[in-house]
Amino acid sequence: MNQEVGGRSRKRKRRTNRRKIENPSVKQSATTTAANSTVNKEPLSTSTTSKSSTKPSSFLEKMKAKLSGGHFRMINEKLYTCSGDEALNYFKEDPSLFNMYHTGYQEQMSRWPEQPVNIIMKWLKDRSSSLVVADFGCGDARLAKGVKNKVFSIDLVSKDPSVIACDMSNTPLESSSIDVAVFCLSLMGTNFPNYLQEANRVLKPSGWLLIAEVKSRFDPNTGGADPDRFCQAVCELGFTSASKDFSNKMFILLYFKKKPKNNPNKEIEWPELKPCLYKRR
Repeated sequence: MNQEVGGRSRKRKRRTNRRKIENPSVKQSATTTAANSTVNKEPLSTSTTSKSSTKPSSFLEKMKAKLSGGHFRMINEKLYTCSGDEALNYFKEDPSLFNMYHTGYQEQMSRWPEQPVNIIMKWLKDRSSSLVVADFGCGDARLAKGVKNKVFSIDLVSKDPSVIACDMSNTPLESSSIDVAVFCLSLMGTNFPNYLQEANRVLKPSGWLLIAEVKSRFDPNTGGADPDRFCQAVCELGFTSASKDFSNKMFILLYFKKKPKNNPNKEIEWPELKPCLYKRR
């Protein structure tokens, strides 16, 4: 009797051991599942770390952009509300401000659907490349780089060997030596009439004067100057009005030709051009 019981017990043990041998996949499956679970968790952790690490960088970039925009607005207001001589001394004291201003300026221009300098380039390309040009307030000298003409690039600071650094009311150009004088968004100083008088001096008889300016500065409904009154003042300086282009929503283009003979000593009543100030965004 005891032998039979012992025999049955041994058979149960053998069957149990056999089941364990026949189903090793159960343990392996559990192990694999646990491993996969561990592997799947790692990328989530990495992703989370990556996202959190980009937040400070993005925040700093936004802060830098705000500071840069603030500096640009400050410098821009300064240039519109001081004379050319004061602006020249302003940049002489800290030339880095010039770079700061033009970085902000280019950012503002990138929002415009069309650039006035491109229209002026096309105007020049449609004429003889022998015409000598003076670009008053040239900035990065883009006009000179875009045409075949000889271009004297003039601005308050020279960051390029081709740019003449000076007050635009007192340039080193010789009298009656220029065929085309360009002011592309550069009638900024409170003494802007002096810039135009200087352009009149250096232009040859029958030479061209091209002016591109922000449209709001010539909108009497918003405090801007009367464009007809401005054109009249330019004509009294010694020019004839050739054409006006008000088709662009951002800027206007005025084309004048210098009279063969003029009377520059005449007293001229110039309209005030309001500053073009950018709002904080």
